Amino acid sequence: SLLAVAGLLSLSWLLFGRLLTPAGNRETVTLVLGTGDGEDLEQAVRGLLWLRGGGMLAGSLVIVDCGLSPTGRAIAAALCMREPGVEVCSLSRLQERVREGLS
Repeated sequence: SLLAVAGLLSLSWLLFGRLLTPAGNRETVTLVLGTGDGEDLEQAVRGLLWLRGGGMLAGSLVIVDCGLSPTGRAIAAALCMREPGVEVCSLSRLQERVREGLS
C-alpha cells in the first residue's frame, strides 16, 4: 500500500505541475538577466533547465547581458557551451531580435 500511495502522489504531482505550467506546450523564450559577476546565473539557468527537463517549460533560454563583468561573461559562455538551448545576448541585440520577431 505504501508503493501505491507513493505512485499516486507522484502522479498527482505531475498532473498538478502540468496544470501550473506557464506556457503549456507552446515554444517560449525565457530571459535570464545577467549582471555583475553572474553570482546567481548558474543556479537560475540550472533551475530553468530542470523545469524544461521535467516538461514544465519549453523553448530556449537567453542570458541577457545587462552589465556582466568579464567573470560573468565567462560564466555565461561556459553555460552556453555546456547546455543546449542556452545563448547569451546583449540588451541592444535583444531589442533588435524582438523587433524582428514582431514584424
